[in-house]
Amino acid sequence: MAGPLIVTAQFAKDDHAWLEGLRRAHYPFDQNRVPVHLTMFQGLPPSAEEEVRHQLALHVAAPPPRASIEGLMNLSSGVAYRVVSDELESIRDSIADHFHGMLCAPDAGGWRPHITIQNKVSAREAKALLDKLERDFRPRPLGISGLLLHRYRGGPWETLATYKFRGAS
Repeated sequence: MAGPLIVTAQFAKDDHAWLEGLRRAHYPFDQNRVPVHLTMFQGLPPSAEEEVRHQLALHVAAPPPRASIEGLMNLSSGVAYRVVSDELESIRDSIADHFHGMLCAPDAGGWRPHITIQNKVSAREAKALLDKLERDFRPRPLGISGLLLHRYRGGPWETLATYKFRGAS
């Protein structure tokens, strides 16, 4: 049986390198099975793959959405950057509306856009990293170059397709 479909936003090259470096430095090595990502949907039904592909292709016909990293989030067992993007949120809302009734509970329950750079650690270790990152934190733009479609494979993800926004390099 095919695993659920996952949709993530693709970062611009420089932002991806910076965020992936942080994730590699702070995420437990034996638990880090996927690259840094911004999940938009975590469990779309595999039976809707062609429809998902069509929706993603429709939404990347526009220029890349503006996005920014606006703060840090305490995940109790980790740390994430909080992402703000009205344009990306609008894309997600449109896709969610299209798949209404087919969304898993977490996808139907709303969206808190974030980029996890640490998880599966003690609350004490997470709080130490959060305090360290908050000392030097400044909001910054976040480049979004496309949308990625993945299939869950019991831990690792299989990337099925990349959809670049118009004008994204």
